Amino acid sequence: MNPQSNRRDLLKLAAASIAALATPSLASAAASASDTNSPFPKPATPEEALHLLVKGNERYLAETLTSCSANMAHLRHASEAHQEPFAAILSCADSRVPDELVFDQSLGTLFVVRVAGNIAAPDTIASLEYAAAAVGVKLILVLGHTACGAVKATAANEPVPGQISTLFQYIRPALAGTTDLTEGSRRNATLQAKTLSEASPVLADLIAKNKLLIQPAIYDVSSGKVTLH
Repeated sequence: MNPQSNRRDLLKLAAASIAALATPSLASAAASASDTNSPFPKPATPEEALHLLVKGNERYLAETLTSCSANMAHLRHASEAHQEPFAAILSCADSRVPDELVFDQSLGTLFVVRVAGNIAAPDTIASLEYAAAAVGVKLILVLGHTACGAVKATAANEPVPGQISTLFQYIRPALAGTTDLTEGSRRNATLQAKTLSEASPVLADLIAKNKLLIQPAIYDVSSGKVTLH
């Protein structure tokens, strides 16, 4: 039996049980929480949400951040009863990848799920299902990065302490046929995005209805640039 097929079957079972989160009451609550006076971005389409992130990364590269000048007290007050992020990011836990800064976003705009290797495992999928089905994000960006320690450790395939090796099963298929770690990180982001779209009936349904886009990308820790792929 193919280990990757086993993994996807398990994830589908987990996703099916989590799908109860996407109840009409939760979806309607998210919709009713939004209003035209909200200080948070409200892109109309997944493509517009992606454009906001691209422009934010351009400001980050140019060192012309606008999020730092946001009125945090106002944003905290506006988001006290509900949240209205326009995008979710499945990102590595690496300290060199500060998602809100990388995309020049402020409090309440991004739903960030961070785990070493930016892997699509049952718990991260559950969080992203909640972000899409209940909170209403229009975009999930799967963000890998250069010099990723999780990718490097997976490629080395050597004994490691504790439970670090549990990450390897999710990343290893992306490394087949390459010894280049940057290419491995790029492939891993693509693999995790594919797993999200195929293993979760909740996310697959939103994609089919053009309500959600899942996009892989890679962040260069040296230049700061995010490249979509």
